[in-house]
Amino acid sequence: MSHAPSPAGPSNAARPVPASAAQAAVGPRPARGGTALVTGASSGIGAAVARRLAAEGSWRLALNGRDVTRLEQVAAQSAAIALPADLTRPGAGRRLTGLALDHLGRLDLLVAGAGVGWAGEFAGMPATRIDEVVGVDLLATVHLVRTVLPHMVAAGNGRIVLVGSLAGSVGVRGEAVYSAAKAALATFADCLRYELRGTGVGVSHVVPGVVDTPFFDRRGTPYARSWPRPVPVERVADAVCAAVLHGRDEVYVPGWLRLPARVRGAAPGLYRRLAARFG
Repeated sequence: MSHAPSPAGPSNAARPVPASAAQAAVGPRPARGGTALVTGASSGIGAAVARRLAAEGSWRLALNGRDVTRLEQVAAQSAAIALPADLTRPGAGRRLTGLALDHLGRLDLLVAGAGVGWAGEFAGMPATRIDEVVGVDLLATVHLVRTVLPHMVAAGNGRIVLVGSLAGSVGVRGEAVYSAAKAALATFADCLRYELRGTGVGVSHVVPGVVDTPFFDRRGTPYARSWPRPVPVERVADAVCAAVLHGRDEVYVPGWLRLPARVRGAAPGLYRRLAARFG
């Protein structure tokens, strides 16, 4: 593949190109269309985002997921290219980036929506599931961003959307590893945003709470709480598109979920007492 700059090798290629004073004043531009790569697109949030972007009519899409059959179905509905791959495999992010660039020519938007979960006491969590949750929810995304980012920086334009979770903002009982992986993703988003200032590349962190998707069935434990109630997956897809369109750094879905995150930050002792009592 002839795309430049090469995403392989040490970190120098991923560092933003030094900008002049005029360039440094230019922030990321809101996007109303272009080319996009969406991961986790075989179902759930990723599939909803793909459908939402396709409905805009101004995006050319490449979709990634591990379930080939479901991914091809979503791609057919979205007039998109299906690029199935397991992003936890070594080098998968680099190969996916190359294929997406081959098909689309450039990448204006990356929506990292792949994610898996596991619920239960940490002491009883199998080691293989620890590796899977961290591998899918954190490492695969970090490696993929590492390969996509130099192309966006070289173009002076682009947006990366990381789909996190409220569990990463406040921590959730029985989801220690999932919460830890999503918390790391949130910090990763912050750090990238600081590094990319002046490059024209933006980073959005979309933070949903409980979403009505097959996620809970696949993690092995269905969602059993009466509150908060799951929100439709389309609401998260709308939030992703709003973040892209308006260049927003962080979006909670629904918006009131920002409150517990703020309480935890402002009064951690009070928050922990409330969380211990109400779960």
